[in-house]
Amino acid sequence: MGAQLRVYKRRIRSVSATKKITKAMEMIAASRVIKAQRQVAASTPYATELTHAVTAVASGSDIKHPLTTEVDKPVRAAVLLITSDRGLAGGYSSNAIKQAERLTAKLTGEGKVVDNFIVGRKGVSYYAFRERTVTQSWTGFSDSPTYADAKKVAAPLIEALSKETSEGGVDEIHIVFTEFYSMMTQTPVDKRLLPMSLERSAEESAEVLTKGKGEDFAPLYDFEPSTEGVLDALLPRYVESRIYNALLQAAASEHAARRRAMKSATDNAEDLIKSLTRLANAARQAEITQEISEIVGGANALADANAGSDR
Repeated sequence: MGAQLRVYKRRIRSVSATKKITKAMEMIAASRVIKAQRQVAASTPYATELTHAVTAVASGSDIKHPLTTEVDKPVRAAVLLITSDRGLAGGYSSNAIKQAERLTAKLTGEGKVVDNFIVGRKGVSYYAFRERTVTQSWTGFSDSPTYADAKKVAAPLIEALSKETSEGGVDEIHIVFTEFYSMMTQTPVDKRLLPMSLERSAEESAEVLTKGKGEDFAPLYDFEPSTEGVLDALLPRYVESRIYNALLQAAASEHAARRRAMKSATDNAEDLIKSLTRLANAARQAEITQEISEIVGGANALADANAGSDR
């Protein structure tokens, strides 16, 4: 019994140490997700307004530009997948990878060749283990991205879009990331980054309706120095802002997922400690009971021996 009690106590100490680690990681993730959430809220309006500006410029011109022009028969697409550098975040990275797999299968089914661009060690490891070709990858900033990181990621994508497909260029750019909705809800999504869709939303369409006749009209623009020059200048800004916003949303989602995972681990550790404590108490009680039985048995044997010697 003594050996069994020592085993229970050793396991309790081990689980208690693990609980301290998971509790600390939960508190760190909770503090970081607040900062990441504020960054998402600050960057989203800029990315949205820049998209509106690019849409307005493209809608007011009739030139062909890689930013807005659909290729008749696209044959190559780039997919940017954003995962995490570290684990202990539940199914955060695996869910994003599954979304990328579904998108890749869809694009492949359409007859397109897919070039993979990966952010985060989890995605890089997944593709390396399956011996899949990765055009370019980046690691080390998934939980705290900066605009410089977004520019670094956007540069090869913009370059690939400007090339011919025969020279390694692409016709489309897609991005897969985890969209942050709340502390409890984060959803992996895939969005086409380029070419842009120039379809106006219902709210935007309502704004351009004349009050008197209800007729839709297109505004006229003058571009300096030229329409193509304006689009060339806006192209990198648009791609960088959208990638930066996606990186921030992914970072907030990662911290929220890690907080949930660590809270669940802490709760499970507490339950395990309670269970082990009950088993240790039962073992200790059994040990005490056995010792009492041995003492009583020894006393009875001694009494019987004394009674026999008196006779």
